Amino acid sequence: MNTSLMQTLVLTILVASCCSEARLQGCKPSGRIEGRTPPPGQCNQENDSDCCKKGKFYTTYKCSPPVSGSTKAVLTLKRFEEGGDGGGPSECDNKYHSDETPVVALSTGWYSGGSRCLNNVKISGNGRTVTAMVVDECDSTMGCDEDHDYQPPCPNNIVDASKAVWEALGVPEDDWGQLDITWSDA
Repeated sequence: MNTSLMQTLVLTILVASCCSEARLQGCKPSGRIEGRTPPPGQCNQENDSDCCKKGKFYTTYKCSPPVSGSTKAVLTLKRFEEGGDGGGPSECDNKYHSDETPVVALSTGWYSGGSRCLNNVKISGNGRTVTAMVVDECDSTMGCDEDHDYQPPCPNNIVDASKAVWEALGVPEDDWGQLDITWSDA
């Protein structure tokens, strides 16, 4: 192998290693769980929620990227009302919350064992900013069971938001689902 080709190969490996690590921001997967098919009618697919699939492996995380004044995340849609795709009542207060109230669930690392419970966060996206209260965890460590409505574990960078948050950000309803945002503690 000639020297020029070897140098290019080494540089490519270094850049790939650098960029992959930067994307993860020091947060690596903690494991995997195997999916199982939910019993009929047991996985609520409202808001395009995924249901676990038998034999598929899902990545789990105990951490999330570090929080800064402008933490990058993906905003997703969740119903916190009874019967919604959120499953049971919220972890922070054991209550259901109206779709008209700006509330969120954070990925496990950001939820931080409940340390952000009932605190406000600022969410910026679509050229606007909204304040919402943390009421729940989007579990990144477990899933595919009855407690998690047979849905896979959350990725480690999710802010799961009520309809009120999406409306406050001015996102047209047809575009609700996933949105790149930034967030911070309020």
